[in-house]
Amino acid sequence: MNKQTKKKSVTREYLEAIIVAVILALVIRTYVLQAFKIPSGSMLPTLQIGDHLLVNKFIYGTKIPFKDSRVLAWKVIKKGDIVVFKFPKDRSIDYIKRVVGTAGDTVEVLNKKVLINGEAVDDSNAHFTSSSILPALVGPRDNYGPVKIPQGKIFVMGDNRDNSYDSRFWGFVDKNDVLGKALVIYWSWNIKERIFTMERMSSIRWNRLGNIIN
Repeated sequence: MNKQTKKKSVTREYLEAIIVAVILALVIRTYVLQAFKIPSGSMLPTLQIGDHLLVNKFIYGTKIPFKDSRVLAWKVIKKGDIVVFKFPKDRSIDYIKRVVGTAGDTVEVLNKKVLINGEAVDDSNAHFTSSSILPALVGPRDNYGPVKIPQGKIFVMGDNRDNSYDSRFWGFVDKNDVLGKALVIYWSWNIKERIFTMERMSSIRWNRLGNIIN
Protein backbone atom coordinates (compact mmCIF):
# COMPACT_ATOMS: atom_id res chain seq x y z
CA MET A 1 0.00 0.00 0.00
CA ASN A 2 1.51 3.30 -1.09
CA LYS A 3 1.35 6.49 0.98
CA GLN A 4 -1.44 8.02 -1.12
CA THR A 5 -3.63 4.91 -0.79
CA LYS A 6 -2.92 4.75 2.96
CA LYS A 7 -3.82 8.43 3.33
CA LYS A 8 -7.13 7.87 1.53
CA SER A 9 -7.85 4.88 3.76
CA VAL A 10 -7.25 6.89 6.94
CA THR A 11 -9.37 9.77 5.63
CA ARG A 12 -12.18 7.35 4.80
CA GLU A 13 -12.03 5.87 8.30
CA TYR A 14 -12.32 9.34 9.84
CA LEU A 15 -15.27 10.21 7.60
CA GLU A 16 -17.02 6.94 8.44
CA ALA A 17 -16.47 7.53 12.16
CA ILE A 18 -17.88 11.06 11.90
CA ILE A 19 -20.92 9.87 9.94
CA VAL A 20 -21.63 7.10 12.47
CA ALA A 21 -21.26 9.57 15.37
CA VAL A 22 -23.67 12.03 13.73
CA ILE A 23 -26.22 9.27 13.07
CA LEU A 24 -25.96 8.03 16.67
CA ALA A 25 -26.36 11.58 17.99
CA LEU A 26 -29.46 12.09 15.86
CA VAL A 27 -30.97 8.77 16.95
CA ILE A 28 -30.30 9.53 20.63
CA ARG A 29 -31.78 13.03 20.33
CA THR A 30 -34.82 11.77 18.42
CA TYR A 31 -35.67 8.69 20.45
CA VAL A 32 -33.73 8.61 23.74
CA LEU A 33 -32.63 11.88 25.40
CA GLN A 34 -32.94 15.56 24.59
CA ALA A 35 -31.38 18.55 26.30
CA PHE A 36 -33.69 21.37 27.38
CA LYS A 37 -32.90 24.76 28.93
CA ILE A 38 -35.28 26.58 31.29
CA PRO A 39 -35.70 30.11 29.88
CA SER A 40 -38.41 31.46 32.20
CA GLY A 41 -39.67 31.32 35.77
CA SER A 42 -42.99 29.56 35.13
CA MET A 43 -41.80 26.42 36.96
CA LEU A 44 -40.22 28.15 39.98
CA PRO A 45 -39.17 27.06 42.50
CA THR A 46 -38.99 23.49 41.15
CA LEU A 47 -36.98 24.56 38.11
CA GLN A 48 -34.76 27.63 38.09
CA ILE A 49 -34.09 29.91 35.13
CA GLY A 50 -30.84 28.58 33.66
CA ASP A 51 -31.38 24.95 34.65
CA HIS A 52 -30.29 22.59 31.88
CA LEU A 53 -32.23 19.32 31.80
CA LEU A 54 -32.16 15.94 30.14
CA VAL A 55 -35.57 14.82 28.91
CA ASN A 56 -36.42 11.10 28.72
CA LYS A 57 -37.99 10.72 25.26
CA PHE A 58 -38.79 7.00 25.29
CA ILE A 59 -40.55 6.63 28.66
CA TYR A 60 -44.00 7.32 27.12
CA GLY A 61 -43.21 5.29 24.00
CA THR A 62 -41.34 5.87 20.77
CA LYS A 63 -43.25 7.98 18.30
CA ILE A 64 -43.63 6.42 14.86
CA PRO A 65 -42.51 8.90 12.17
CA PHE A 66 -45.36 10.47 10.18
CA LYS A 67 -47.99 8.79 12.40
CA ASP A 68 -49.88 9.88 15.53
CA SER A 69 -49.03 6.75 17.48
CA ARG A 70 -46.36 5.38 19.81
CA VAL A 71 -44.87 1.97 20.53
CA LEU A 72 -42.89 0.38 23.37
CA ALA A 73 -44.27 2.67 26.07
CA TRP A 74 -42.75 2.11 29.53
CA LYS A 75 -45.21 4.31 31.38
CA VAL A 76 -48.34 6.33 30.75
CA ILE A 77 -48.46 10.07 31.33
CA LYS A 78 -49.77 10.65 34.84
CA LYS A 79 -50.67 13.54 37.08
CA GLY A 80 -47.60 15.12 38.65
CA ASP A 81 -45.23 14.37 35.76
CA ILE A 82 -43.17 17.29 34.47
CA VAL A 83 -43.27 17.05 30.68
CA VAL A 84 -41.80 18.82 27.67
CA PHE A 85 -44.21 19.26 24.76
CA LYS A 86 -44.87 21.15 21.56
CA PHE A 87 -46.64 24.40 22.41
CA PRO A 88 -50.14 24.12 20.85
CA LYS A 89 -50.14 27.77 19.72
CA ASP A 90 -46.73 27.53 18.04
CA ARG A 91 -45.39 24.03 17.47
CA SER A 92 -41.90 25.34 16.74
CA ILE A 93 -41.59 26.12 20.48
CA ASP A 94 -41.11 23.55 23.25
CA TYR A 95 -42.78 24.17 26.63
CA ILE A 96 -42.32 22.50 30.01
CA LYS A 97 -45.10 22.20 32.60
CA ARG A 98 -46.52 19.81 35.20
CA VAL A 99 -49.41 17.49 34.33
CA VAL A 100 -52.42 18.37 36.47
CA GLY A 101 -55.12 16.28 34.79
CA THR A 102 -55.43 13.51 32.21
CA ALA A 103 -58.16 12.34 29.83
CA GLY A 104 -61.56 12.00 31.50
CA ASP A 105 -60.71 14.23 34.47
CA THR A 106 -62.74 17.34 35.21
CA VAL A 107 -60.43 20.21 36.15
CA GLU A 108 -61.40 23.30 38.08
CA VAL A 109 -59.43 26.10 39.72
CA LEU A 110 -61.34 27.72 42.57
CA ASN A 111 -59.69 30.67 44.30
CA LYS A 112 -56.24 29.33 43.34
CA LYS A 113 -57.01 25.78 44.55
CA VAL A 114 -57.00 22.96 41.99
CA LEU A 115 -59.91 20.52 42.04
CA ILE A 116 -59.92 17.28 40.08
CA ASN A 117 -63.32 15.65 39.66
CA GLY A 118 -64.68 17.99 42.32
CA GLU A 119 -62.07 17.19 44.97
CA ALA A 120 -59.13 19.34 46.09
CA VAL A 121 -55.79 17.74 45.22
CA ASP A 122 -52.41 17.66 46.95
CA ASP A 123 -50.92 20.73 45.32
CA SER A 124 -47.70 20.94 47.33
CA ASN A 125 -45.66 21.88 44.23
CA ALA A 126 -47.72 25.01 43.63
CA HIS A 127 -46.04 28.33 44.37
CA PHE A 128 -47.84 31.68 44.62
CA THR A 129 -46.42 35.19 44.50
CA SER A 130 -49.68 37.09 44.96
CA SER A 131 -52.35 36.84 47.66
CA SER A 132 -54.97 38.55 45.50
CA ILE A 133 -57.72 36.45 43.92
CA LEU A 134 -58.73 37.33 40.37
CA PRO A 135 -62.36 36.56 39.42
CA ALA A 136 -62.99 34.45 36.32
CA LEU A 137 -64.31 37.52 34.47
CA VAL A 138 -60.87 39.12 34.75
CA GLY A 139 -58.94 36.02 33.70
CA PRO A 140 -58.49 32.29 34.32
CA ARG A 141 -55.44 32.55 36.57
CA ASP A 142 -57.21 31.97 39.91
CA ASN A 143 -60.65 30.77 38.83
CA TYR A 144 -61.14 28.44 35.89
CA GLY A 145 -63.58 25.81 34.68
CA PRO A 146 -64.77 23.27 35.42
CA VAL A 147 -63.82 21.60 32.12
CA LYS A 148 -63.56 17.92 31.20
CA ILE A 149 -60.34 16.80 29.54
CA PRO A 150 -61.03 15.06 26.20
CA GLN A 151 -59.56 11.70 25.24
CA GLY A 152 -55.96 11.94 24.04
CA LYS A 153 -55.36 15.23 25.88
CA ILE A 154 -53.74 16.41 29.12
CA PHE A 155 -54.06 19.58 31.21
CA VAL A 156 -50.81 21.22 32.34
CA MET A 157 -49.87 24.06 34.68
CA GLY A 158 -46.68 25.74 35.80
CA ASP A 159 -45.64 25.39 39.44
CA ASN A 160 -45.29 29.18 39.62
CA ARG A 161 -49.06 29.51 39.40
CA ASP A 162 -49.35 33.30 39.39
CA ASN A 163 -46.76 33.62 36.62
CA SER A 164 -47.38 30.73 34.24
CA TYR A 165 -48.92 30.76 30.77
CA ASP A 166 -50.46 27.30 30.66
CA SER A 167 -53.60 25.25 29.95
CA ARG A 168 -55.73 27.72 31.89
CA PHE A 169 -55.07 30.23 29.11
CA TRP A 170 -54.64 28.20 25.91
CA GLY A 171 -56.26 24.80 26.53
CA PHE A 172 -55.20 21.18 26.39
CA VAL A 173 -52.03 19.46 25.16
CA ASP A 174 -52.30 16.55 22.75
CA LYS A 175 -50.56 13.47 24.19
CA ASN A 176 -48.83 12.94 20.84
CA ASP A 177 -47.20 16.36 21.22
CA VAL A 178 -45.50 15.34 24.47
CA LEU A 179 -41.78 14.98 23.75
CA GLY A 180 -40.85 13.33 27.04
CA LYS A 181 -40.52 13.55 30.79
CA ALA A 182 -38.01 15.82 32.52
CA LEU A 183 -35.38 13.54 34.06
CA VAL A 184 -32.37 15.24 35.63
CA ILE A 185 -30.60 18.60 35.92
CA TYR A 186 -27.14 18.25 34.37
CA TRP A 187 -26.15 21.93 34.53
CA SER A 188 -27.41 25.15 36.11
CA TRP A 189 -26.26 28.75 36.19
CA ASN A 190 -27.56 32.31 35.95
CA ILE A 191 -28.11 32.92 32.22
CA LYS A 192 -28.74 36.61 32.90
CA GLU A 193 -25.01 37.06 33.47
CA ARG A 194 -22.90 37.56 30.35
CA ILE A 195 -21.30 34.42 28.97
CA PHE A 196 -17.52 33.97 29.40
CA THR A 197 -17.44 36.24 32.45
CA MET A 198 -16.46 35.58 36.05
CA GLU A 199 -19.99 36.54 37.08
CA ARG A 200 -21.42 33.76 34.92
CA MET A 201 -18.88 31.21 36.18
CA SER A 202 -19.45 32.16 39.82
CA SER A 203 -23.22 31.74 39.33
CA ILE A 204 -22.96 27.96 38.75
CA ARG A 205 -25.44 26.24 41.06
CA TRP A 206 -23.35 23.23 42.02
CA ASN A 207 -25.98 21.97 44.47
CA ARG A 208 -28.47 21.47 41.64
CA LEU A 209 -26.27 19.39 39.34
CA GLY A 210 -27.46 15.81 39.14
CA ASN A 211 -30.78 16.50 40.87
CA ILE A 212 -33.60 14.18 39.79
CA ILE A 213 -36.66 16.20 38.73
CA ASN A 214 -39.92 15.54 40.57
